[in-house]
Amino acid sequence: MAKAGKRKLIAGLDIGSSAVRMAVGQIMVRDEEGGEPELQILGAAEAPSEGVNKGAISSIEDVVSAISACYEKTERIVGVPIDSVWLGVSGLHIIAQSSKGVVAVSKADNEIGEEDVTRSLEAARAISTPLNYEVLHVLPKVFGVDGQTGIKDPVGMTGVRLEVDAQIILGASAQIKNLTKAVYRSGLEIEDLVLSILATAEAALTPRQKDLGVLVVDLGGCTTSLAVFEEGDIVHTAILPIGSEHITNDIAIGLRTSIDIAERVKIQYGDCWSEPVSKRDEIDLSELGASEHELVKRKYLSEIIEARAEEILFKIDQELRKVQRNGLLPAGVVFTGAGAKLPGLVDLAKKNLRLPATLGYPLNIASVTDKINDLGFVGAVGLVKWGAMMGGRTHTVQDRWQFIGIVKSWINKLLP
Repeated sequence: MAKAGKRKLIAGLDIGSSAVRMAVGQIMVRDEEGGEPELQILGAAEAPSEGVNKGAISSIEDVVSAISACYEKTERIVGVPIDSVWLGVSGLHIIAQSSKGVVAVSKADNEIGEEDVTRSLEAARAISTPLNYEVLHVLPKVFGVDGQTGIKDPVGMTGVRLEVDAQIILGASAQIKNLTKAVYRSGLEIEDLVLSILATAEAALTPRQKDLGVLVVDLGGCTTSLAVFEEGDIVHTAILPIGSEHITNDIAIGLRTSIDIAERVKIQYGDCWSEPVSKRDEIDLSELGASEHELVKRKYLSEIIEARAEEILFKIDQELRKVQRNGLLPAGVVFTGAGAKLPGLVDLAKKNLRLPATLGYPLNIASVTDKINDLGFVGAVGLVKWGAMMGGRTHTVQDRWQFIGIVKSWINKLLP
């Protein structure tokens, strides 16, 4: 693969309400090809999530156990210890605010440099945040120089006054502290906190889609996260308090069965689009663990799922209406997350959102694991890609073994 190239390990940790997922990748530098870096996913693992409800920690001990179980599985797959992770943050406590930063250009010749852009973003960051909230991201939308607006990259331009319109992503301090505490107690360091839907978009969207106008939706267990992009910039983000577990609950009530059986029925026979399902098809619940033979019409099951899926899509459409983008995104909607595995979701979305729809898998990422094709892992893979983009501090495999070799040589010298 890489001759004497550096192999950096980058880990992404996605803590959801139903599962904890971790992905580990490396940046391969191919020396014979001019050192062009390539991201490769080495391994990924998941463990059932406990102690998390709609992105909020309800029991730190349970979360620590879930993270540790996932972490150990991932280490066994990769074969190298993992010290630090890029941590995804989501939940109903996340809010977004618009802000504006204005600074004077510092150079005598009035040429705008990187430091001016940084200062303008810091000025935008200095907003009056709600009580007990802290800033996670400052996302620049558009810059202005001496009254000229609509500038994407002002570096190198000449002007006296630099402005930036930015979107500030905020999270509740208490929730973030609880989340980071759980990760630290699992024995992991945190490289940085990243809004999960931003990392997901990084993995599943192309620059052209972001430029044309696209909606990315991460359908999770208890929440649905979404982000709208246009002209390469983020326009809107939202997290809805509804997810695929609500579909499971509806099935359990509608079929008068247990949650476990309802989940199995959903996974094996579920369909969001009831129209093509035959009225004659039946499901025997005893084959899925029920104590008695009970036949259920598959059409009825699909109608239950369709009703809840339409409600989720209606709420997504309401978010699009807030920013006047309903039915107006040429690149359509891209679905990710474990909840997006349900058949028929794409067809139902085309009908209800009046947009092109598709499933979003990680793009332009090499992998040695089939988890790359699992919609549930898009968030974790996106965090790895985010870490690679940010050039995060990571450990190298060869450096680790070189260090072990040095320690062994010291010990040998000390021995008589």
